[in-house]
Amino acid sequence: MTVLPKHPMILIADDDPDDQVMIQEAFAERCDTCHLCFVANGVELMATLRRLMAGAAPLPDLLLMDLNMPLKDGRQSLVEIRATPELKGLRTVILTTSRDDDDIRFCRAQGADDYIVKPARYSELLNIVNALGAYWQPGNIEQKD
Repeated sequence: MTVLPKHPMILIADDDPDDQVMIQEAFAERCDTCHLCFVANGVELMATLRRLMAGAAPLPDLLLMDLNMPLKDGRQSLVEIRATPELKGLRTVILTTSRDDDDIRFCRAQGADDYIVKPARYSELLNIVNALGAYWQPGNIEQKD
């Protein structure tokens, strides 16, 4: 049986400071119990995940990841995450500006749980945060083990 988190931890990989602020504000409005952790690139993301796997803390309940980041992009990071046995079950949602069909196909083929294009309006981002609650609220989706 999977124990659902009372205070979900969301790891967000996005290098855009403006997007980070908007995401933080949207979560503050819609999920005040969520704990957010931001990293700015794929290298930092993978280092954080390795530290967590080593027992520093539990893995996040959800990873939100941009595709276009410096040093190591989201595509490379997704491939590495899905190739790591301890991370195969990590719920990973791509949140990016890319509407490219090749990106969408690639991410789905690599095991992304969802692919969401960043919205133009803040109200749409609030709706996305509401929908993302399905990844840690009981009865909304199957729990990965």
